[in-house]
Amino acid sequence: MKYLPINQNLFVQNRERFVKHLKPNSIAVFNSNDIMPTNADGTQSFIQNTDMFYLSGTDQEESILLICPDAREEKHKEILFVRETNEHLAIWEGHKLTKEEASDISGILTVHWTSEFNNIFRSLVFEMDHIYLNTNEHSRADMVVETRDTRFLKWCMAAFPLHKYERLAPIMHDLRAIKSPIEIQLIKQACDITEKTFRRLLRFIRPGVWEYEIEAEIYHEFLKSRSRGPAYESIVASGANSCVLHYIKNNQRCRNGDILLMDFGAEYANYASDLTRTIPVNGRFSKRQKEVYNAVLRVQKAAIKLLRPGNTLEEYNKEVGKIMEKELIGLGVLDAKAVKAQDKEKPLYKKYFMHGTSHHLGLDVHDVGNRYRKFEAGMVFTCEPGIYIRDEAIGVRIENDILITDGEPVDLTGNVPAEAEEIEMLMRG
Repeated sequence: MKYLPINQNLFVQNRERFVKHLKPNSIAVFNSNDIMPTNADGTQSFIQNTDMFYLSGTDQEESILLICPDAREEKHKEILFVRETNEHLAIWEGHKLTKEEASDISGILTVHWTSEFNNIFRSLVFEMDHIYLNTNEHSRADMVVETRDTRFLKWCMAAFPLHKYERLAPIMHDLRAIKSPIEIQLIKQACDITEKTFRRLLRFIRPGVWEYEIEAEIYHEFLKSRSRGPAYESIVASGANSCVLHYIKNNQRCRNGDILLMDFGAEYANYASDLTRTIPVNGRFSKRQKEVYNAVLRVQKAAIKLLRPGNTLEEYNKEVGKIMEKELIGLGVLDAKAVKAQDKEKPLYKKYFMHGTSHHLGLDVHDVGNRYRKFEAGMVFTCEPGIYIRDEAIGVRIENDILITDGEPVDLTGNVPAEAEEIEMLMRG
C-alpha cells in the first residue's frame, strides 16, 4: 500500500466495540471484496471491503475475518485468514502478507491461510447459535454484481440451515458513524492532500485548457502524496456542464468567461475526502457569477453552524432550505410571493438546489449511517449547498468536510480557499 502504517489500536478498539453488539453464542464473518474483472484476462485495481478494513486493517484480497467472542478457546475468539503466498505468487503478483505481518497490522494473534477457513469455521459454528453475515444495506446501493459476501451467505445458509441468522449491517452503520481520533486524523490527511491539489489547480487553470487536463493534474498530486487516487470519480465541469450534478465525462474545453465546478477528493488509507470548489476559468468572476457564488457561500457558512449534536438530517435540511430560499429570492430566480404560496411538500427552491446538503463521510464517500439518528460528536459530514441556474450556464457548489464536536463544528477542509476574492488572487499568481 502507498499509505504509511496505521496504529493497530484503531482496529483492536473497533473490534472491542463491535463485539458488544453481538448476541451470546454468536459468530460473525467478514469477507474481502473481490478483484473485479474487466475483459480478457484484465482486472481492476483492488479496493477493500470497508467493513473488513474497519475491523482488521487488512488491505488484501481473499482475506476473511472471523469473530467469535464466546469461543471456548481464546485463540478462536478472533481469527484472521489471509491468502497463502508462495514463490509463484511473489514472482507474478508481488509480496503478499505473511501471517506475522497480518497479525502486526490487525492486532489479531491467530492468523491462518484462507484455505483453512472451511474446516475451522465448521468446527466453531456448531458451538454457536447465531451467525452474523454482512450485506450492503446502503440506501443508495445498486447491487447488480454478486459479491463475495453474497456468495458466502448463500453457501452458509445452505450448509447450516438451522442456525439463527443476524444482520451485520445495522451494527456496522452504528459503529462507523462515530469516528475515532485515529480515523479523524486519516480523513484530515486525505483533506490535506486535496487542499494541496486545489492550490495546484489554481495555478494551472486558464482559458483553453481541457477538463481532462485538469483531471490529470488532480491524479498527479494525489498519487505523489501517497493516495491511491480519487476517492470517487472526479467532476471537472465547465460552463453549462457545471449544472450537471454527476458530470464525469470531463472532455470539454474550458472557455474564457466559463465557470468551472470541480468536485474531487483524495483517498488516503481507504479514508475519503470530498471537496467541491467553483472558480472562474479566466481568474475573475463576472458580476453575476460572483453574486451566485457568494450566495452559495453564505448558505454554506450558515449550514455549517447547524452541524451540532442533537440536530437531525431532516431538520437540518429543512432549515438549510429556508436559508436557500432567501438567497434565491435575492438573486431574482424565485419570487417571494410564489414561495409564500408554495406547496410545502414541493418547495420551489429545489428547482435550483435539488440535492441534499450533507452526507456521512469516512471509509466510503457516502459513508454508512442511519439518516434518522441525531447528530453526535465524532460524526463527519460534508456540507455542500449549490445553486444551478441552467438558463445562465452557472452552476456553483461549495463543499467542505465537517467534524461534529461537543463545541463548535471543526472544518477539516478549512484551509482550502473558499472566498471569491482569495480564489481570484491565487489565480492571478
